[in-house]
Amino acid sequence: MIPAPFDYVRPASLEEALALLAKHGEDAKILAGGHSLLPAMKLRLAQPKLLIDIGRLPDLRFIRRDGNGFAIGALATHYDVESSEILKAGCPLLPEVAASIADVQVRNRGTIGGSLVHADPAGDWSAAMLALDAEMEIAGAGGRRRVKAREFFVDMFQSAVGRDEILASIHVPSTGKHVAYEKFANKASGFAICGVAVVSAATLAIGVTGVAAKPYLASSVETLVDGVDVLSDLHASGDFRAHLARVHARRALERARRKT
Repeated sequence: MIPAPFDYVRPASLEEALALLAKHGEDAKILAGGHSLLPAMKLRLAQPKLLIDIGRLPDLRFIRRDGNGFAIGALATHYDVESSEILKAGCPLLPEVAASIADVQVRNRGTIGGSLVHADPAGDWSAAMLALDAEMEIAGAGGRRRVKAREFFVDMFQSAVGRDEILASIHVPSTGKHVAYEKFANKASGFAICGVAVVSAATLAIGVTGVAAKPYLASSVETLVDGVDVLSDLHASGDFRAHLARVHARRALERARRKT
C-alpha cells in the first residue's frame, strides 16, 4: 500500500518544529528516522496530514558527558550509540543493547529517541533505560521537563511525550562493567520476544521488555513475572514468555557479574 496524501516540512530548529506541532495539533506527526512511522503510514494505520521532519536538526544528535553521566540527543542513531567510545567506557550497557537491534541498515538510520517515543512493547531500549534509571528530557512550548524512565512508558505504544512535545535528550548515569542485556529475538524483525537488561552494582536493577504491554522493572530474578500480565500472541505464549524472562534474567545477571 501507499500512504494517504500528506504535506511535508523540514523545520530549521527545534523551536520551529514545536511551533508547527502547536499549530497543527493531531494532524501533524514528527518524523525522525522513520522506521516506525513510515511503515504505519504505508499500511494507513497512521494518516497524518503533515510530516514534520526533524531528522537533520544537529542540536538533537550528540553523545556527550553530562556531569557524572552522559547525555544522548534523541536523534543519535542506534549505530552512534553502538560505536560511542565514551559510552563503551562509562555506560557499556547502551552500546551492548544497540548492537542487538535489528540489522545494520536499521541501526544506521533508526534513532534512539524515535524508538523510545514509539514505545513498542518489544523495543530494546526501554529495558536498558529502566535498569539505568534514565531520565528523558522532553521539550514543549512551555519549556523542558524531565521524566524518569519508570514513568515514561505509559502503555503499549504510548509514552509520556505529549502531542505538542518532542523528546530532546536522554540522560543516563555512569556505571561499572557489571551490566548485560540478554534477548530472545523474533527471527524476522529482531524485536524482543523477551529482553532483559541488568545493572549489577550496589543494588540490582532489572529492566524487562517484550513480556508485557509495557516494559517494567523487576525487583529480583525470583519475582520477575509476579503480578505481571504476560503477553500471549502468535510469537509466543504467555507461559513461554514467562519462562524466557526467567532464563534470560539469570543469564544476564551471571554474565554481568563475570565481567571484569
